Amino acid sequence: MVNVQILMGVYEGAAHLDAQLQSLAEQDHADWCLRTSDDSPTDASRAIIMAFAARVTQQVVVNHGPKQGFAANFMHLFRTGPAGYWALSDQDDVWLPDKLSRALSALERVPKDEPALYCARSIYWDGAARRKPSPPMPRRPTFRNALIENVAQGNTIVLNPAAADLARRAAAQAGAVFAHDWWLYMLVTGAGGQVLVDNGPPVLLYRQHAGNLLGSGHSLRAQVARKLAVMQGAFAKRLDLNLQAMERCRGWLQPDHADLLDAFCAARRLPLPSRLPALAKLRLYRQRQAGTVGFWGAALLGRI
Repeated sequence: MVNVQILMGVYEGAAHLDAQLQSLAEQDHADWCLRTSDDSPTDASRAIIMAFAARVTQQVVVNHGPKQGFAANFMHLFRTGPAGYWALSDQDDVWLPDKLSRALSALERVPKDEPALYCARSIYWDGAARRKPSPPMPRRPTFRNALIENVAQGNTIVLNPAAADLARRAAAQAGAVFAHDWWLYMLVTGAGGQVLVDNGPPVLLYRQHAGNLLGSGHSLRAQVARKLAVMQGAFAKRLDLNLQAMERCRGWLQPDHADLLDAFCAARRLPLPSRLPALAKLRLYRQRQAGTVGFWGAALLGRI
């Protein structure tokens, strides 16, 4: 069997860790090890993980995190771990039993020297009875999409060894990123690797907390909050972090993608009469029409 390293960022996760850890133990692909990076100021999460380690046969490693935020915690895991098959895990979800085996089945069809990222659908879950499957992704994942939208939901991501080695080396150069999963989507597509989107049945229960903005975010409150955040410059700041990280990683980009990165950076800085035509030439897109319209609205208002 193929060994999979499960990478889990942890921060004060005691309330939900047991359920997630138990779902790892119930995977139908049992050849895995768990590497955690714990940013918690207390020992409660660590105690739960160590108790789990004592009752499973798989290797469990607990390290201290950098205490610089959620994305930095995962980037720390990328930089410090050996390459291999990597599966990213949040601390508060519940994996369905075939999550790893489905990902491996897809990734093993890719040539070994080609970076590949697998991602899948999830079920948005309130921790009780309410469940809503995420929609399938309608358009092809490409660098033109990745520059302005992330479609690789981090808790579903599995990387093949070539992609993990790319991420490990690039993470050492990337610096701060807005979100580790968005960075991976940009990096793999930018380097010419494959992104395998599993539009089949969902692979996990994605726990939603009050006010989630980076989860399903379908409530009226969440949608209004997102629009206000865009108007206040939040989307532009996210793009700044992403593009700066990609610039530091440009040595791994294919030449045409490096050119596209430069053109997008330049177009963002142009005054309005020139900005929109310059952006239109780049043929950037989001997965759904409403998202693409929202991007152009932000561009019109100078909020990208």
